[in-house]
Order: sequence, then C-alpha cells, then structure tokens
Amino acid sequence: MYIQTPCMENKDLLNQYLRYNEYYGCEFTAANNILWSNFFKGEFTIIEDMLVFCKTKDGVIEKVTFPMGKGDKKRAFDAIEKYFEDNKLPFCMYLVEREMFALIDTWYPGKYKIEYHRDEADYLYEWETLAYLKGKKLHGKRNHINRFLENHPDYVYENIDGSNYEECIELTELWRDSGEVDETISYETEAVKYALQHKDILGLEGALIRVDGKVVAFTLGEPLKEDTYVVHFEKAYADIQGAYPMINREFVRRNLRGYKYINREEDMGVPGLRHAKTSYQPVRLVEKGTVSKVL
Repeated sequence: MYIQTPCMENKDLLNQYLRYNEYYGCEFTAANNILWSNFFKGEFTIIEDMLVFCKTKDGVIEKVTFPMGKGDKKRAFDAIEKYFEDNKLPFCMYLVEREMFALIDTWYPGKYKIEYHRDEADYLYEWETLAYLKGKKLHGKRNHINRFLENHPDYVYENIDGSNYEECIELTELWRDSGEVDETISYETEAVKYALQHKDILGLEGALIRVDGKVVAFTLGEPLKEDTYVVHFEKAYADIQGAYPMINREFVRRNLRGYKYINREEDMGVPGLRHAKTSYQPVRLVEKGTVSKVL
C-alpha cells in the first residue's frame, strides 16, 4: 500500500478523488491537507480506487478516514477492515460524520460505534445568515459593522492577488506577535503565508479590507463541494471595531453568491472561538467522531 504525504506534487491526484466529496467536514480539500500535513502528520493512500487520509506509525496505518471517490464505498470499507485485521490492529476511523456512520451502520448494524468530539465539530452557516445578519440574535454583529462604517466610511475592499498578498502576510505576522505564541500559532502563521504565496495553484481565493491605505482584515478559503464554501483563514486587527464581522460579511456577500452553506471550521475547544462562532447562529454543527468496533 503506497502511502503519501499531501503536497503540491500530488495535489491533482487528491482533487481527482475529492471532487466527488459529498460531505461537509472542512478537512476534505486538497489545499487544507497540503497546508496542515506537516503539523498533523497527515498522509493518504488509495484503497480500492478510493481516497483515504490516514495516520501511520513505522509505516503501518493506525487510523483512516471514510473512503472518498466515485468508487464503491463499502468495498473500500471492507478492504480497510481487512487491513486492520491482517495487521492485528484495532479498527479506527476518524473524522467520521453522521452521514458516514449512518452508511457504516446500514452495512453492518450494531457492529461499530462512534464517539463524537465536540472540539472538532465544524460550524456550518447558511449563506443568507452571514450575508445579511438579520434578526435579533445577530443585532450585535450589525452594530459592530455599523460602528466600522461610521469610523471608516472610505474603506476599500479588494480581492487578494499578486499585488497585495504581501500586506496580508505582514498582518498575519503582526497577529502572531500580538499575544503568546505557541506551536499552533507559529505553524498557522507559516500555513497562512504559504497559502497566500501559492493561492492560485492551491485553488484558494480571498479578499481584504483597507483603511487609510492599510490592510486591516483579510480572509482566505476555497470551495468544499458544489453548494458549500469553506473559510480557512481570517485575520484582522482586533482593536478596530467591526473589522472581523466586516470582512466576514463582505466576503460572503461579494464573493460567495451561489453557495448555500459556508463552513467556518471548528473552534478547537477555545472558549473565545466557540463563543464567536456560536454567536453567528450556525444552521448546524458538522459533528465528527472516531469509529471503532463494538467489543
């Protein structure tokens, strides 16, 4: 079984399978896996002409994702199960969404169980919710945007391209240095820089906002599936009131028309992120869990 690390050289191979993605988890794009493979030690292989991401130890697969592609999902699943049996390893499938587990349980009723991990759940929003921020529950977001517009009526909105991505990198480095820097923040900074430098090759798009000629916010993402877009990165000056909700709203309004849903990824269990993402009124959480055999 040929195991590879996601990289630019195999991006087209990944997309060959990921274009058949039916699910909502933010992990199922080539760019996301390329950008984070070194941090999460992610790899992938092809089983029965289906793509699975995996984690290995000493060249042996210890856990895999649900098979993806246009092939036979059950046939690939059975091959995965046999691999674990042949290697005398416990069956372990991660990042499994509810729709995936429903299939597994249909194939083998009661044979497998799933444990969901709240910190890994993605926040899925309807396009209209983020574009218009209607209703009492989103009143605070509208207020922040109104303050931004009052204070910065001459703001400029631009798509990110070769002429301005360096300014977004500068903002990312300032964001990194604004607080305590840990391993995750250091890696994310490098991932954002790489994403900006290779935006077109990775299939990403983004936009920024300027105030008095200075970039104060930007965002970057990509299509996840036909009706869903995933926002990977969003940075802004926290001390500029409304900068975050403004770039969020304007990017959705101006660049993402035609999508039904926007995935803004997980909160990683960070209280501030959880509050912020919840406050935007998601239509659902994309719950993900680990599947094992019932003993």
